Amino acid sequence: MMAAAAVSESWPELELAERERRRELLLTGPGLEERVKAAGGRLPPRLFTLPLLHYLEVSGCGSLRAPGPGLPPGLPQLQSLNLSGNRLRLLPADLARCAPRLQSLNLTGNRLDAFPAELFLPGALPLLSELAAADNCLRELSPDVAHLASLKTLDLSNNQLTEIPAELADCPKLKEINFRGNKLRDKRLEKMVGGCQTKSILEYLRAGGRGGRSKGRQEGAEKEDRKKRRERKQRRESGEGEEEVADSARLMLKVLHVSENPTPLTVRVSPEVRNVRPYIVGAIVRGMDLQPGNALRRFLNSQTKLHDDLCEKRTAATIATHDLQAVRGPLLYAARPPDDLKIVPLGRKEAKAKELVRQLQLEAEEQRKQKKRQNVSGLHRYLHLLDGKENYPCLVDAEGDVISFPPITNSEKTKIKKTTCNLFLEVTSATSLQLCKDIMDSLILKMAELNKSTSENKEEDALSGTEADAGCGVSDPTLNLRAGKDGQCPLVVEQVRVVDLEGSLKVVYPSKADLVTTPPYVTVVR
Repeated sequence: MMAAAAVSESWPELELAERERRRELLLTGPGLEERVKAAGGRLPPRLFTLPLLHYLEVSGCGSLRAPGPGLPPGLPQLQSLNLSGNRLRLLPADLARCAPRLQSLNLTGNRLDAFPAELFLPGALPLLSELAAADNCLRELSPDVAHLASLKTLDLSNNQLTEIPAELADCPKLKEINFRGNKLRDKRLEKMVGGCQTKSILEYLRAGGRGGRSKGRQEGAEKEDRKKRRERKQRRESGEGEEEVADSARLMLKVLHVSENPTPLTVRVSPEVRNVRPYIVGAIVRGMDLQPGNALRRFLNSQTKLHDDLCEKRTAATIATHDLQAVRGPLLYAARPPDDLKIVPLGRKEAKAKELVRQLQLEAEEQRKQKKRQNVSGLHRYLHLLDGKENYPCLVDAEGDVISFPPITNSEKTKIKKTTCNLFLEVTSATSLQLCKDIMDSLILKMAELNKSTSENKEEDALSGTEADAGCGVSDPTLNLRAGKDGQCPLVVEQVRVVDLEGSLKVVYPSKADLVTTPPYVTVVR
């Protein structure tokens, strides 16, 4: 009893924080040093069970080696954690579980040589926007840092890093990085981090660290390209450009019919979707090249634009794109109660649909409070589309995994990557089947335009032809597709059949009535 009382008396700040229901707690100074040393270089577990804390700082303690042996999930409201100026050698693996709403993490001035892998798991810290770990002993940064979907500021200066993962460029909101004081193997990159803006560094990483074009050269090339397009358009309009247009029609869309395909993909439709989101159209596209430069980002941006325009901000229809290699058919399009539908959303952990929607609602409310305005961004904009729905639509693969939850999100399982070259596309709607087909037409033509642009503007230091052939193209040798007259392999659009549970055909895409209106440089071969 006397020992317990002594421990309680040695941390009066914790009792005060509990009694006064405080949202902020600061521990520092000589008194902290003595108590931490007496506790073997650790903090009391009780510190991590204060559920109302929004801000916690434990700093300037040379005796602090680790926060604790294991952190309970007891800081659900913590937004800012400052552990700077200590001598931390490791972080608890369950830090993200302990403080899932963390937005700012300051680890500057410690002795960390690595981050725990759990910190960068998909959805582990969905709100983390600031991560500072300067003046440590970090030897590597995991490519999984790209899972920090809200990260805006990253400071890893004065560490022992030798490489910066290219995946860092995939952090969608990253605005400011600092890697000064690291001895990087890529000397050009090391020079860039000493003086270049974040945007230039991320563009360099996105190009694979092989340099790419300078901004001036890129803008000049784009300007020249626009000029050439204007000249071609003028010649076409005057009737003088037929021959040049024919020469520029270097990209083909070859439609592979179900009867020609040894392993066609089929989508079965369950009758429950009739009152939820009844229309779905699917297609497979093979031969995309998303590796050079910012091709992947451009592809995702074009999908976002279609969502905002033709899909009327997803109210009319929703697009989902998947890495075909991860898709296990046949697929089932069904509707399930929110408590029964489980999915691993993009960049997050597995959750039931009901829990995911609730989490997104909380995040949306947090955004409104932070930005002091009504509009929100990301998936949060589409939550209202589920209002009043007793069942939610979903696309399920042959292994029982939900790979799509329209109109909200895809699954991490089938996420598109730079190395993806064969894609499964789906468009769903509560409005009309024809709208699904029209949007699918637009999506495939956008992909054709992107592939043409990527092919024409590949940088001199892009992947070698051998590497490109190994990573892209049509993998099924039985398809026996020949390159065009310029040596370029066409995009292949495979038909996907949508049937009811009895096997009766509902729709096949693309049919003869689809992909009829195309740009002059795209030729559809049926």
